[in-house]
Amino acid sequence: MHDRTSQTRHLTDAERIDRLRLIRSDNVGPRTFNSLISHFGNARAALEQLPDLARRGGAARSGRICSEAEARAEIAASDKIGVSLVAPGEAGYPPRLAALDDPPPLLGVRGNLETLIRPMIAIVGSRNASGAGLKFAGKLARDLGDAGFVVISGLARGIDQAAHRVTIDSGTVAVLAGGHDRIYPPEHGDLLSALLEQGGAISEMPLGHVPRARDFPRRNRLISGASLGVVVIEAAHRSGSLITARMAAEQGREVFAVPGSPLDPRAAGTNDLIKQGAALVTDASDVINAVQPIMERPLVLAAREGSDEPLDFDTDPGERERIVALLGPSPVSLDDLIRISGLSAALVRTVLLELELAGRLERHGGGLVSLI
Repeated sequence: MHDRTSQTRHLTDAERIDRLRLIRSDNVGPRTFNSLISHFGNARAALEQLPDLARRGGAARSGRICSEAEARAEIAASDKIGVSLVAPGEAGYPPRLAALDDPPPLLGVRGNLETLIRPMIAIVGSRNASGAGLKFAGKLARDLGDAGFVVISGLARGIDQAAHRVTIDSGTVAVLAGGHDRIYPPEHGDLLSALLEQGGAISEMPLGHVPRARDFPRRNRLISGASLGVVVIEAAHRSGSLITARMAAEQGREVFAVPGSPLDPRAAGTNDLIKQGAALVTDASDVINAVQPIMERPLVLAAREGSDEPLDFDTDPGERERIVALLGPSPVSLDDLIRISGLSAALVRTVLLELELAGRLERHGGGLVSLI
């Protein structure tokens, strides 16, 4: 098996605490985190600027900033249950996830860290799967595991759990939508415990975080981002599995779909994916042959943390108002904002960052943003 990268980075304790404080502060997501680090140089300097940036974005008062005591408490509590909080490039951080434009700045990892850096294939699908779908998910996952791949999925009912169960011995990774101590669904706690010996679990959420509906698309981004490709087995229209497939395509990952009967609504989404160009899968060799050339190419971590997205804080009120006036409840792309406003990309990105820190901006898939 190829697809290895050198994992050489190692944060100091102080850097890890500062990074945790920044990503756990209100309105700071991975993309904003990376932009702040790139501009201010380190997490501590960025933390000092948060109140002023939120004020510039129109916040009446600054959002909550995670304290050092809170960060130390989370690290201590994580250690107690065997969870390490690792940064991109550190041991145990899935290499392909680290190569994204917006990887989680700190990822909670647990289990066999060697498995977490091996080549992964995602298998996802319907929670309300058919017997045939569950049987095929198990066969495909077992064959991929026998071929040396790690199967990654979301620990959900249906297709996910079928793929996890047959790859407990070969290595499987569960991506959690909540904290490591808030397993969903709860009845899969035993499955998670069983897979941790040879496999692993990852989450970007803090301990104690109970997953909400909006957390599952965030989880799906990690499933696709850590993998070479995503196989969708049974997905109705507008299902979470189709979100994972869309994110995989945006991330440059391979998208595979298993065809199903036109009479079964659980196959409507997968059949549509095939019409849209997803690779049709009937056995593991279809997946292996497609990803083999990708694995032969060396994987190099991208220049980290927003270095290609400069910020420009030298704005006048009129320019800021022009950008805000172009925003509304309907999502709009960054490129359109730059083109219509006639302002620089750095200036538009900066105003969006300030609005986000003020709690006034929502980011959507595909680089779209809207006002809250």
